[in-house]
Amino acid sequence: MGKPTGFLEVDRKTSAKREVSERINDYKEIELLNSSEETEKQASRCMDCGTPFCHSGCPLGNIIPEFNDAVYEQNWKYAYEILSSTNNFPEFTGRICPAPCESACVLGINKPPVAIELIEKSIIEKAYSEGWVVPFVPTKRTGKKIAIVGSGPAGLAAAAQLNKVGHSVTVFERADRIGGLLRYGIPDFKLDKSVVDRRVAVMEKEGVEFKTNVHIGVNYKVSKLTNEYDAILIATGSTTPRLINTKGSDATGIYPAMEFLSQQNKRNAHIALEVNHKGEEYTNSNILATGKHVVVIGGGDTGSDCVGTSNRHKAASITQIEVMPKPPVDRAENTPWPNWPNMLRTSTSHEEGANRLWSISLQEFITNDKNELVALKIGDITYDMSNGKMEQKVENIREIPCDLALIAAGFLHTDHGNLFQELTETGISADERGNIVANGNYQSAQEKIFVAGDARRGQSLVVWAISEGREAARNIDQFLMGKTSLEGKSVSSFDIFK
Repeated sequence: MGKPTGFLEVDRKTSAKREVSERINDYKEIELLNSSEETEKQASRCMDCGTPFCHSGCPLGNIIPEFNDAVYEQNWKYAYEILSSTNNFPEFTGRICPAPCESACVLGINKPPVAIELIEKSIIEKAYSEGWVVPFVPTKRTGKKIAIVGSGPAGLAAAAQLNKVGHSVTVFERADRIGGLLRYGIPDFKLDKSVVDRRVAVMEKEGVEFKTNVHIGVNYKVSKLTNEYDAILIATGSTTPRLINTKGSDATGIYPAMEFLSQQNKRNAHIALEVNHKGEEYTNSNILATGKHVVVIGGGDTGSDCVGTSNRHKAASITQIEVMPKPPVDRAENTPWPNWPNMLRTSTSHEEGANRLWSISLQEFITNDKNELVALKIGDITYDMSNGKMEQKVENIREIPCDLALIAAGFLHTDHGNLFQELTETGISADERGNIVANGNYQSAQEKIFVAGDARRGQSLVVWAISEGREAARNIDQFLMGKTSLEGKSVSSFDIFK
């Protein structure tokens, strides 16, 4: 690499952040862009490690050492060309990816890993500012028409790839705006929606057609798609929330996290709240945490997003409970390098304030005589080995105040509504987890219908969705043309271990 001793001379430094006292009063992005000079220093930390495990850590297979070297050499345009060759949307992954590539970084064995996510974001923002991100309009069209159902990261990635090789691509979205999870799932303080709009505008100029408020299976039949298009990609994501069925779970004041988050994104965009991100009527058209005792049930990223949003609503108190034990501060022995480490993660939302509880069992939602939520009954999960076997117990049962419970316990599978029902009528099936079955080529039981992203693999990361969209696009192109020039693998690593 350009500076073999960089990792010895430069300490890891990630993006600067806006002060908590300022950022909790708005929904602007928290992380600031580092200077070019600082990013070049961070890129110098990339080692000449011989075998770059970061490649395998990244679901997209980003060519990380090469773009790091280009940044260090101040050849930013070349760095952008390298990065964009494997990643259609670095502006998304550079903001919201948990960076499994950094967990696999060889330097991370005994030192803080290279700040790959920071470098990635810096490259794409430099590219936009310098005018290097320009529409790629195919010089010739193939005459093939492809419908993509769902405009989340998987659907957008597939659309970009298929359009690139000359197919005519139409993306159908049931919501009022394009972006799926990116639009109505990720808070603006992590991903400003102008970033999504900027990319969609580029894709429109490239020739991709977007149609919103089109709910396949409701106001547009699957049979019409199969009649009018040469291939169809289902990229509807994993949107069925995992709810908690315990005593009092029908009380007023209990909501899926995504409904709470999507509402706030609509408020920020000055969009009416009568319908949710699925195009369905809300059960409660105004879910606010202001002045309430909020309990977020679930310790993952979505739960963290609920914490940050509740802080901005000025909640009276915020508690986040998690059924799993508190992770260690450092990488646990059972997740050695280069695996994704089991360790404590403190998000920017947690920095803003929240009481975090681990090993918690939710016993009951406590209500008043109007069936309104007023408290939660919880207990501490402990383990007893006195009888020679592991026994789980719940101790220290107590009540905590709660008049707004946000369930962030993940998602079960893709929506099993009208679209899914119409697909099953054609012979397409679901697996044991409720996801749509497709083979290693992303092809369903109906040869012209393909499936990608969370609808196929289950709830996962945005970076995996982009990877799935790219892989599906390659296989669709192969199906339509008998050959393909699109980058990718014929079988994803997910299928190898499935």
